[in-house]
Amino acid sequence: MPIDHQFVLTLACRDTKGIVHAVSGLLYQAGCNIIDSQQFGDLEGDDATGLFFMRVHFQAPPQLADAATLGSLFEHARQQFGMALQFHALARRPRVLLMVSQHGHCLNDLLFRWKSGALAVDIPAIVGNHSSHEDLATRHGIPFHHLPLAAGSSAETKRAQELQVEALVERERIDLVVLARYMQILSQPFCATLAGRAINIHHSFLPSFKGARPYHQAHARGVKLIGATAHYVTADLDEGPIIEQDVQRVDHTLSADDFTAAGRDIESMVLARAVRWHVEHRVLVNGHKCVVFR
Repeated sequence: MPIDHQFVLTLACRDTKGIVHAVSGLLYQAGCNIIDSQQFGDLEGDDATGLFFMRVHFQAPPQLADAATLGSLFEHARQQFGMALQFHALARRPRVLLMVSQHGHCLNDLLFRWKSGALAVDIPAIVGNHSSHEDLATRHGIPFHHLPLAAGSSAETKRAQELQVEALVERERIDLVVLARYMQILSQPFCATLAGRAINIHHSFLPSFKGARPYHQAHARGVKLIGATAHYVTADLDEGPIIEQDVQRVDHTLSADDFTAAGRDIESMVLARAVRWHVEHRVLVNGHKCVVFR
């Protein structure tokens, strides 16, 4: 199906009667063809937010095929239901900035998916606080920005480096920043600037192991499950709203290096899923958690 004139509508509002009817009715009256529609009301449990979420993939007639016109069409419904809504034109490829330190498995995986067409984005730049993967970026024809941070850098030095990243995000009109094993703690102002448009990946263990060589720590403790978590970046380290997770069983027959290799695979897969779902507008933040329409 041609992607021209296709849009995704995402919305969130207080759950009440008539929302689905209003949305589908407006699209029908405007001559749009609904391709797929999903909705969720967060109404049960002690942590329920009482919010309603909806994602509608549709094709618009030529005279309505821009986000501003569609927004005007929904203005009354937006006010009536108190909707936070967005229209995303699928003909426009999201622009993604990748950030990396010295471990390149997630970066390499994302670049392969992008190059093969499995990840429909544009990647105008890669940022590294080490130069380890500059050759990889060059081979893919992507500008590499080496913005170094020495061990023990002061908060002022780190913030100055972050401001360079923010300027790059602005200049390149970046929609999403992906921390593809970018091993730096981000400041609160930087997290606020990127709120809802920065994704991080980290390992997941039970019990949890932090610091250097976590897979070796897990091996030494006889861990039986290793995994990975992809989440939105917040000022609370590794505690942002979770988009995707996965696990793999391991046992005593595997070495610490085997643990590490398995962990790299899981991290790459989980991050790739989270990035794809985000750029397909399938993820809506619901307080401290996410609604993911698959």
